[in-house]
Amino acid sequence: MCILKQPPARGSHAKPKWSVLFVLLLLTENTLASSHEFAVQEFSYGEHYEQKLDLHLPDNPVNAPIIFMVHGGAWQLGDKAADAVVKNKVARWLPKGFVFISVNYRLLPEADPLQQADDIAMALAFVQKTAKSFNGDGTKIILMGHSSGAHIVSVMSSSARIIAKHKLKPWLGSVVIDTAVLNVEVMMGGKHFAFYDRAFGADKKFWRLVSPFHLLSNVQPPLLIICSTKRKDELCDSAETFATKARALGINAKILPVDMTHWAVNRGLGKKSDYTKEVESFMRSLDQRVDQALRL
Repeated sequence: MCILKQPPARGSHAKPKWSVLFVLLLLTENTLASSHEFAVQEFSYGEHYEQKLDLHLPDNPVNAPIIFMVHGGAWQLGDKAADAVVKNKVARWLPKGFVFISVNYRLLPEADPLQQADDIAMALAFVQKTAKSFNGDGTKIILMGHSSGAHIVSVMSSSARIIAKHKLKPWLGSVVIDTAVLNVEVMMGGKHFAFYDRAFGADKKFWRLVSPFHLLSNVQPPLLIICSTKRKDELCDSAETFATKARALGINAKILPVDMTHWAVNRGLGKKSDYTKEVESFMRSLDQRVDQALRL
């Protein structure tokens, strides 16, 4: 165990052909080291140097529910300690008695999105097994992910193979924060940014292996899919198509359209707002213990 306040930035090896503005936005939101003052305990959940997670504990936790966060960054950038990933969420939910966990994972080009989903599943299994050691409740975990992290959470939440492979126990639910990649086949078949080609390549069989829409089965946890109405890629329509299929399989899937930018839906979650209250309403519906904590 060690205490870290300024983890190094990650992903500097990646050189995708994007616009300079988009790269700067990704770096600002997801890669810069955190400036907040929260002490964090870092643990390794695997042997690779990227397979680490940060543990933020409330005061005197007792069987505390857990929020498990996966950062974005186009599958090749980002860090678990970035302010946009951590700051407002920790400030909101630690005082209410939640444990907050933020996770790193292998990045492109070293690991493709399917391998990244395996990393996050490995991290979740680690947390489920060790939760009692930090007075957390491994049966009361809520997954969250933003952007490419939301895609990874969606793959994990939709793949019976990954759940079985890592012997994952059921978790309470998943909060999918603004991903355009719920149906990889449709997204890759249309106009898209070049970085999607870097992530998914040209193999249509692989597209289906990492497509939450095609992986859906009736073993999945409840889902809240947050979509920005400010984006021009009909994101909320894609979310509704995905949710419709999920509901037909008996999965509790809800859509939350928000009039916020792609960056604001992540950074703004946890601030005192109607948006945060809407997300908390979903969380409260998942479990009585979570409901009680959010009433504080």
